[in-house]
Amino acid sequence: MHETMIAQSLLATISTETAKQNAKPTCAKISCGILNAINDEILCFAFEAIAKGTACEGMKLEVEHKPMQGQCKNCNQVFDVELHRPQCPKCGSDQFDLLPDAPLVLEEIEFQTE
Repeated sequence: MHETMIAQSLLATISTETAKQNAKPTCAKISCGILNAINDEILCFAFEAIAKGTACEGMKLEVEHKPMQGQCKNCNQVFDVELHRPQCPKCGSDQFDLLPDAPLVLEEIEFQTE
């Protein structure tokens, strides 16, 4: 279950930033590509379990799955690939290269303001 390892890494990173900010984290926003094999529910459950007793206890994780992108071989347009219609929206070509899937990134940490 690699979600637990990801949750542990997120907790370490968020905890470090929490100490720097001297504030309580309330939410973390994470993004990853759609081909990234992350189960949001399992990740959130694992994070909740390992965050108990820490400054991160009770905070929320939001996961955004970024769409797969392609680059048209005809006009070089970069676009979100729609599986039901895989073609360039600019020129209509179906000749394109898939770009690498978006990595897992901790985009933002929100802290409680008083």
